[in-house]
Amino acid sequence: MKLLPLNLAKLFPARKWLGHYQLSSFKSDLIAACIVLAMLVPQGMAYAMLAGLPPIMGIYASILPMIIYAFTGSSTTLSIGPVAIISMMVFAALNPLFAVGSTAYIEAACLLALLVGIISLLLGLFRFGFLIQLISHPVIQSFIIASALLIALGQLKFLLDVPLQTSNIPEFIISFSQNFHAISLTGISFGFISVLILFFLPKLIQSDFLNKTLPLLLVLFSIAVISFLGNDDQAIRTVGIIPTGLPSLDFPTWNLSLVQQLLPSAFMIAMISFVESLAIAQATALQKRDDLNSNQELIALGLANIAAGINSGFPVSGSLSRTVVNTDAGAKTPMSGVVSSLLMIVVSLYLTGFFQNLPLAVLAATIFVSIWKLVTLTPFIETWKYSKADGLAMWVTFFGVTCLDISTGLIIGIVLTFALLLWRISRPHIAVIGLIEGTQHFRNISNYNVITTPAIVSFRVDENLSFLNAHVLKGHVITEVSQNPLLQHVVINCSSISNIDLSALEMLEDLNQELKQLHIQMHLSEIKSPVMDRLSKSQLINELTGQIFLSHYQAIQTLSPEMLVE
Repeated sequence: MKLLPLNLAKLFPARKWLGHYQLSSFKSDLIAACIVLAMLVPQGMAYAMLAGLPPIMGIYASILPMIIYAFTGSSTTLSIGPVAIISMMVFAALNPLFAVGSTAYIEAACLLALLVGIISLLLGLFRFGFLIQLISHPVIQSFIIASALLIALGQLKFLLDVPLQTSNIPEFIISFSQNFHAISLTGISFGFISVLILFFLPKLIQSDFLNKTLPLLLVLFSIAVISFLGNDDQAIRTVGIIPTGLPSLDFPTWNLSLVQQLLPSAFMIAMISFVESLAIAQATALQKRDDLNSNQELIALGLANIAAGINSGFPVSGSLSRTVVNTDAGAKTPMSGVVSSLLMIVVSLYLTGFFQNLPLAVLAATIFVSIWKLVTLTPFIETWKYSKADGLAMWVTFFGVTCLDISTGLIIGIVLTFALLLWRISRPHIAVIGLIEGTQHFRNISNYNVITTPAIVSFRVDENLSFLNAHVLKGHVITEVSQNPLLQHVVINCSSISNIDLSALEMLEDLNQELKQLHIQMHLSEIKSPVMDRLSKSQLINELTGQIFLSHYQAIQTLSPEMLVE
């Protein structure tokens, strides 16, 4: 596998916009950065909490990664930082290993970010950007919906102020039934009032700016209420004391055993982070005329996660909500991400004390509302109507994620997708075709009124020929030969075949010899160049009992001219 050339042009796409950066662009980027910051502060803290980490780590994970991506990423608007799905995957990976919030848990989260970064960087350097194609869109869509449901359920433990297990739905149901009696009205008031405000107030407010900054305004208002009324009895759980200052750059402690335990989760997080980020970047690429490069995106995400790992952060990815807001707010260049990071430094240095009275229920409400919008059954129904195979993959992935765990469910979905793909390839559509009267076109005899002759049978194979399906074509030929004693010619239309492997080639050679013994000639028509290159290296060309025709019409014209209608 060839390495991506290591030069500044490839590793630092920022040269494209830094060279002609203007003051007018900075003004737009500054405004966009301030609006994104209004989302990033509450989201970063909330997603850190979702990952089982101290809220300050959400701020740390929003500083260096955004700066690194701004100079190495190929998208001009993608906002990098903590996201809900990746946070949920971090929690799922670390919760079985360490006590949530412990020093070992925090160290493992940093190490996980470092491993994710190294994996992404290596995949990018070795040009493995094509890996995005290994996960089908229905599986990704189902994974996102299932993860969104788990994330939303996970916030109920803060909204209801009771301990709940939310790794999967069965655990949630059991823990909810066990702790239902502990729910108190005082504990849930802040959370559910916040949910109602975030759900319904945007429908009444016509200002886009106010709607985008509503979560931050709600955070500020709830802090003011708690500070004014007091919370000495801790009836309402708050974020508590948040450290002031910036973390030192340091590699997390690790050992080989822990690395081996975290590697599977790190690889899955790297894949999902890449797929999610690239999909988000593509959504705005055309509008911004970005020249996206999947391998470069892997490198940028790798460097961003390495930066998070050595700066007391946790795995990061592209954020859909913040990217859309960044774009709509008028961001011109990645400088908006740099400015957002610099503003986050100000927050971590001087404003962390302000957030200590922030109710956890309000943070949970901001996640619940933003995530719940993703929970819908419509894609499942539409996909099932269009394709039963894709629909099955979606449902299996959904139940795997929600009833087992996130990583296992995704792996099951990917494996099932490949199994269904192999099943489809092994059952190619093979049509017996005939001539449409008055034309030079051939169509399936089962669907069209066509002209045929007992002396000739024509097959069209609508799939590449490989060891998976070569026997199917041979079976069709055997069936036609056994049912037609007048048969003299078998013509295989290769117009839909772009590739043929050795097993399929050997099958054609055997079929040619077997038909020869029955005094039946085998012909080929409309062979594409890549297939012809393969055939030219085989014995089939020399031993073929029939001919190779440029077009199927030419084959019928030569073998049975009386069949043609002028």
